[in-house]
Amino acid sequence: MKKQPKIISTAIKISEEVLIKELQAKKPAALEYLYDNYSSALYGVIIRIVKSESVAQEVLNDIFMKVWNNFSAYDAGKGRLYTWLVNISRNASIDKIRSKEIKKTFKTDLVSDNVHAIDHSNSHTLYTDGIGLEKVLDQLPEELRFIIDQMYFKGYTQTEIAEEFSIPLGTVKTRARTAMRELRALLL
Repeated sequence: MKKQPKIISTAIKISEEVLIKELQAKKPAALEYLYDNYSSALYGVIIRIVKSESVAQEVLNDIFMKVWNNFSAYDAGKGRLYTWLVNISRNASIDKIRSKEIKKTFKTDLVSDNVHAIDHSNSHTLYTDGIGLEKVLDQLPEELRFIIDQMYFKGYTQTEIAEEFSIPLGTVKTRARTAMRELRALLL
């Protein structure tokens, strides 16, 4: 009798270590599990930056293709899988909104076409509660939570935060480092 391949079901929960091994082994079921369990949280990060459902879907698909093709770049010693995915999502989203394609699209859109889109985009919520991220962020002091929110969920660079909110750049950098240190302590 032929041995059946191991299938990872989304109805069961697997540990991050097992998921990482399955992804490294290029098992399609692992990618499916990753998508089913992480995509809504990543979509929440992306939509807050790009503010367009179609662009967010495109970025999300690109991210999962990038993860699948370049999973060997993941280093568990540098951080958790979710953190790596959020960083990829954030960077890809920022790259997308800075791209010539998107800038050209925004320049040619009619104002009347954007009014509904702007109102609609503000009604989205971040789908990170399923993994408890909001509860963890709530444990940070307000000034640290603000920096994390601006950097990772709204797509600002540290320089842009400093300029936009009149906070010295050194203060922004210190708060970002402190927030990461505190988040790491809370998550371990």
